Amino acid sequence: MSTEIYFSSNYRDLCVEHGTGAGFQFEFSCSRCQDTWRSPFEAFRAGQMAGWLSRGVNAAWSIVGGAGQGVTNAADGLAGASYGNQRDAAFTRAIENAEGHFHRCPRCTDYVCARCWNGAQGLCLRCSPDTAAEAQAAQQRGLNDRVSQRSYDLGQQRGQSYDVSTPRQLVCPNCSAETRGGAFCQDCGHRLAQSASCSGCRQDVPEGAAFCPSCGARR
Repeated sequence: MSTEIYFSSNYRDLCVEHGTGAGFQFEFSCSRCQDTWRSPFEAFRAGQMAGWLSRGVNAAWSIVGGAGQGVTNAADGLAGASYGNQRDAAFTRAIENAEGHFHRCPRCTDYVCARCWNGAQGLCLRCSPDTAAEAQAAQQRGLNDRVSQRSYDLGQQRGQSYDVSTPRQLVCPNCSAETRGGAFCQDCGHRLAQSASCSGCRQDVPEGAAFCPSCGARR
């Protein structure tokens, strides 16, 4: 039996050493789509027996008012003595089983599931994408790019008639509402970005000014 360890980065250890549910199980994942496959559960009998023994001892001692911690620890210790070797053996079996559910790409060395494998090329779909799928995706990208360009061109045409010289306030100074560049606030009706004119020289007078900065006339 091979001693090499594969799936070094895309598996999860689900083993349980102690308790009535003690056993060995591993979860492997596809490097491309992250779908998972779990190896069959293998019971760890020594750990399960220690769990049942611990339950029984604790229940018995609770009746007589004592504590069975020493017996419990001894049972766990006996189970733990064989856990490591049995876990390694179970991991080896799980890997051999997982190799039937995953393919190793010779180009990127990733392990992928059957849905992410291009059998005709002997490569994963990341390294050798499906031609028909790529063609459809390229058509959609081309359509989206063309529509985006046409929309951009239309925006440029409309921009020719947009008055960029008129000042616009995006927030109303009276109620702080968003104005979206309108001439009046849609919430309170305050007049926006419209400078008052001097009655004497007709020049614009800044908001809040008491006198015209051009001729000195009182506003």
